[in-house]
Amino acid sequence: MGVQAEEGGLTGSAPARGPGAPPRVLVATAVPAERDAVARAFPGPVTEVIRPGAVLHRLPHGWDLLAAGVGPALAAASTAAALTAAALGGASYGLVVSAGIAGGFAPGAPVGSLVVADEITAADLGAETADGFLPVTDLGFGTVTHRPPAALVRAVAAATGARPGTVLTGSTVTGTAARADLLRSRHPRALAEAMEGFGVAEAAAAHGVPVLELRAVSNPVGPRDRAAWRVGDALAALTAAFAALGGPGDAREPDGPRGPERRPGKPGTVLTSWTTHDHR
Repeated sequence: MGVQAEEGGLTGSAPARGPGAPPRVLVATAVPAERDAVARAFPGPVTEVIRPGAVLHRLPHGWDLLAAGVGPALAAASTAAALTAAALGGASYGLVVSAGIAGGFAPGAPVGSLVVADEITAADLGAETADGFLPVTDLGFGTVTHRPPAALVRAVAAATGARPGTVLTGSTVTGTAARADLLRSRHPRALAEAMEGFGVAEAAAAHGVPVLELRAVSNPVGPRDRAAWRVGDALAALTAAFAALGGPGDAREPDGPRGPERRPGKPGTVLTSWTTHDHR
């Protein structure tokens, strides 16, 4: 995958969008390895676009990929910078996708599976009290959950085989069975845990842009055992998921009957054919 560089100011050039053109999509991952896994689902050149506070990898068909950084705060700041630059440049995004690998809650989200969030929830935003944890909403502030458009969640689940459910965001990932059990008790619908989704969703909400979170499970939520992680398999599943959503590039189905197989499609079909009228 070759990368060409393009520097620009806050209002630098963006792809021209004619009438009726599909919406631009921003995909925010934590780290470059996840960003590159998404890029492998798409053919064509990649252009590096440098903006204040954000370095984008621009693909054809209106897609920008952003390695936004680890954790909700940096992910929110980087995503907000990219959204602001796009808006000031007259080429706003129509959808933001938080994507990457995650821990999965057994048995609902085994290693190698995909999860699409119907709720993006901050698991540790609030206060500890003598009676237990209080989310920040119980203190009279803010929000702890963003809900992606239901029609989009259904479409992504149907196209990729991802299971819909709550994806938790935490500043500290779970490393013990006790913590995993506690999160299950607080969030019985939780399927996955990651570190960026809520931050990305906060930035998207501030700009009035719909958000989606799609995760490939690399490890179980619970005791930290790096030897049991399957990062490569999860990244391959992430590539296959975006290929199923419309990218006809070098995506491979990791568990086909005869080994890896291509999964072709039209660029961006599922994500860019969705509209804001589909909030059902």
